[in-house]
Amino acid sequence: MRGWFRQATFAAIASVSLISAALADKPKALVSAKPHRLAIQVDQNDPAVMNLALNNATNVIEYYRAKGEDVDVDIVTYGPGLHMLRADTSPVQDRIKSLKDAAFPSKIQFSACNNTKEGMEKKEGHPINVLSEAVIVPSGVIRLMELQEQGWSYVRP
Repeated sequence: MRGWFRQATFAAIASVSLISAALADKPKALVSAKPHRLAIQVDQNDPAVMNLALNNATNVIEYYRAKGEDVDVDIVTYGPGLHMLRADTSPVQDRIKSLKDAAFPSKIQFSACNNTKEGMEKKEGHPINVLSEAVIVPSGVIRLMELQEQGWSYVRP
């Protein structure tokens, strides 16, 4: 029994030493870094605004990737900005797909306002499909508000 206890104790000490050594090699900023999270608002049916939002997201992701850090980005669309995520009207759908694919290990979400979607469906008289990269949220404004309440940074291009 005594030999088993000695081996278990040695294994525990070795494990703690390895973990401590791994953490010691990391810069302090990475060990205790606050998460980077950015919410970007798009509320205009303007390709220039949509492209600027995508440029902002790309630049932020690339900046933190170069530092070896992750970032979460949520591009929230509502009102006329929902056209950014509509499968039938988006002028930037190719960029959205490539950014979604290229963001890893960071995360990007494209949030589509359901209130706006339902209003457009009622006005146009047919269902509206959003891009497969998009997530439907109950309300774009509420989504932005809740992200900010959780400490997310906010940008409106």
